[in-house]
Amino acid sequence: MLDTLIQNGLVFDGLGSAPVRADIGIQAGQIVAIAPMLTAPARQIVDASGLWVTPGFIDIHTHYDLELEIAPGLSESVRHGVTSVVIGNCSLSIAIGKPQMLADMFQRVETLSHSLIAKWLQRSVDWQTPAEYLAHLQQLPLGANVSPLFGHSALRAEVMGLERSLTVSQPSDSERQRMQQIAAAALDAGFLGISIDMFPWHRMSGAWRGHTIPSQHAQFSEYAMLADLCRRRDRVFQVTPNLQRLTSFFDILRLGIGIGRRPLRLTVLSALDAVHDRRLWRVFSPLLFLWNRLLGGNVRFQTLTEPFTIYSDGPITPLFEEFPAGAELNSCASRQERQQLWASDRFCRQFRQQWLNDWRKSFHRRLDWMQIVRSPEPSWQGLSFAQVAQQKQQDPVAFWMQALQTYDTDLRWVATGANDRLQPRLALMRHPAILPGFTDAGAHVRNLGYYDGALSLLKQAVTTQFLSPEAAIHRVTGEPAAWFRLDTGVLKPGAQADLVLLDPQALSQPLSLPVEIADPLLDGEPRLVKRGSETIVQSVYIKGVRVVNRGLVSDRLGREPLGIVLLPQPNA
Repeated sequence: MLDTLIQNGLVFDGLGSAPVRADIGIQAGQIVAIAPMLTAPARQIVDASGLWVTPGFIDIHTHYDLELEIAPGLSESVRHGVTSVVIGNCSLSIAIGKPQMLADMFQRVETLSHSLIAKWLQRSVDWQTPAEYLAHLQQLPLGANVSPLFGHSALRAEVMGLERSLTVSQPSDSERQRMQQIAAAALDAGFLGISIDMFPWHRMSGAWRGHTIPSQHAQFSEYAMLADLCRRRDRVFQVTPNLQRLTSFFDILRLGIGIGRRPLRLTVLSALDAVHDRRLWRVFSPLLFLWNRLLGGNVRFQTLTEPFTIYSDGPITPLFEEFPAGAELNSCASRQERQQLWASDRFCRQFRQQWLNDWRKSFHRRLDWMQIVRSPEPSWQGLSFAQVAQQKQQDPVAFWMQALQTYDTDLRWVATGANDRLQPRLALMRHPAILPGFTDAGAHVRNLGYYDGALSLLKQAVTTQFLSPEAAIHRVTGEPAAWFRLDTGVLKPGAQADLVLLDPQALSQPLSLPVEIADPLLDGEPRLVKRGSETIVQSVYIKGVRVVNRGLVSDRLGREPLGIVLLPQPNA
């Protein structure tokens, strides 16, 4: 007898094939049959008439490493149809190293809540090796399936010591050899690959607050050594480049060349239509043609499937990490410390000069495009800073700085930095060497919430027809599964029963805006999330268990083991 029989759905296999009307039989957590009009008896029969049945979605770029330890169900992603996640991105993982050191790496880079960090430090397990960390993951009551990358920052700090990892660019010969041995052992134990980071916005908290994280202090030879370990084992090498140093792109290009050697499976952040440079998005297609077709590479950029919009609390924002005065504000531990900075004429001059400096900026810094969301001055809400400055007949930058000084984090504002134009966004999402991803799910919990990235892609496919439904579903299921070598993302007999039932009529609704909730996980602290998917996602199944039903999340999610640790599969 079947455990579950899903009848009359339009089944998308995740491989890009045309959908077929079929029934799906599930037994012991696996799909055992897909065929029209299955007649086997079942304990539960689900009528999927009028619904699409798809594989569970794969989120290829998350930072759930710490949250998994506190709430392994990952309900904010699962409710939107995500059943598999890749963690350990941007050189950050907890696979090796002392808990406090790892917390100091994660907290500022990912703007994680102090409450979450404190909870993790109370419960953290001091595993000694990457293999022991994998064994630990396998013991958690996982909701979504998890596949971890091995983070270079954690590795570097563990081998060199945190101080040397932040102040010395070249490890000693013995340190380099130990790094190589540990990284090789991690890959052999089953890690998906290795992640490195060159992005100067990523900084430490704690005793070394303000310093960029360990991976950024390495030289090219250290990156190349880690890349070669991945190349030899056909594992993924994830890179976050330095947008302010063009030579970093040449270094990454060198790593990804496949002429005369096995191609490196290299995934790079990120292909975006940047507001500050409207020509930039056009570079990615010819660059990928050069890299993959002419230079023998196997490179996949990642893009976001919706506008890249960041919410900020006064002077506390990831957007300030790109210039020294802004980073200094982010380093302050309290409002009082920030007030002391603003009281300095020297600091105010530096902030103004650096804010107005266009050299290598990644954020547009346009006060007319920065909207006030919440303010002690109610009349400001909904207006841009430039509009309020005009009303007050003040210099916009002087008003902006005064508002930050006066109201600090009581002032909440929002700005969109990329992917706000539909046609360039569709072109990036359609490109065969650019994967939809880069959601940062689990990170920046007060700044952004792209947990529904796959659904956003499907909405745009349905409303604009830039991709067929089966091609769009393939882009977030079978395609990333094949490239990352993960045994998921496809509906077929023998596969784990991770699937989603969608109402296609509801896909015509617009992209969802983030909403703020008081998250019990964070002891009631605010978190940006997405809602509205409950009208699209009728059900989500993981290992044959229905964990979401019309927006209601089952209490089984995160309490019993459903998801698994996905290990990379051999190349077929």
